[in-house]
Amino acid sequence: MIPAGMKRYVRRGLVGFALALVVLLVSSAAFAPVLSPYDPTEVNLVNKFAEPGPEHILGCDHLGRDVATRLLYGARTSLGSVVIIAGIILLLGFAVGATAGYMGGAVDSTLMRICDVFLTFPTFILAMFMIGVLGTGIVNVILAVSLTHWAWYARIIRSFVLSLKNREYVLAARVAGTGRFMTVARHVLPPVFAQLAILATLDIGHMMMHVSGLSFLGLGVTPPTAEWGVMIADARQFVWTHPELIMYPGLAIFLTVMAFNILGDALRDALDPHAADYHVTDHAVSDPAPAHDRLAEAH
Repeated sequence: MIPAGMKRYVRRGLVGFALALVVLLVSSAAFAPVLSPYDPTEVNLVNKFAEPGPEHILGCDHLGRDVATRLLYGARTSLGSVVIIAGIILLLGFAVGATAGYMGGAVDSTLMRICDVFLTFPTFILAMFMIGVLGTGIVNVILAVSLTHWAWYARIIRSFVLSLKNREYVLAARVAGTGRFMTVARHVLPPVFAQLAILATLDIGHMMMHVSGLSFLGLGVTPPTAEWGVMIADARQFVWTHPELIMYPGLAIFLTVMAFNILGDALRDALDPHAADYHVTDHAVSDPAPAHDRLAEAH
């Protein structure tokens, strides 16, 4: 048996590592043009499959493009798109969930039936269908992933609002004549925001897997744009001769997803003490439902 103090020490170390990794990734993405003098899309066949060295620390790919530079710009594309997706999902999920939970009645029933339609299909399959309708490209990827994930958030936020709207302080505000909008903004929104932060952090890794997966299949970000899924797709034909070209972006995706999952789990423990018994290994990257279901059960 591992002592409880040792578990806390290990867990604290993992959270610190994850936080440092996220800060490093965000900083690298933000300062990519400063960190690398190369153009991530410029073809230079003279440097085809160049070995790692002082000029190209991770070598070059089959088109002579600097791998380290493409990783940096890939972080910008992947993280940037995921942040935008998370923002859209939070706004749409909160608008629908809060409206359904607070209004109730026919409004609640109608909005939840719409959510049920989106929840019927696996998110990745639905995203592929939407990309087929909208077309490829980073903008359409953002729209597709956002539209396939918002319903989870709407249902969870609705459950939070239902549990809060009959609290004494909310009823007192209504009796005092406070309008519905102000009541929600002052008394319902703040506690829900904490849960939104947990949900979004836990699902960032899942969203990134969707973006990279769609790009790998040729349905998302298209070459020559630097994106981790695109880099893996470009390098798969050289998996036996130059496996490092797949290893670098694959490792970047793995570390990013792991870091955000650890941070999400730590954030949940800090903001939601009822869920403190759960651990990061319980969260399945391939399906957003487990994280949402656990949060719902905790309330």
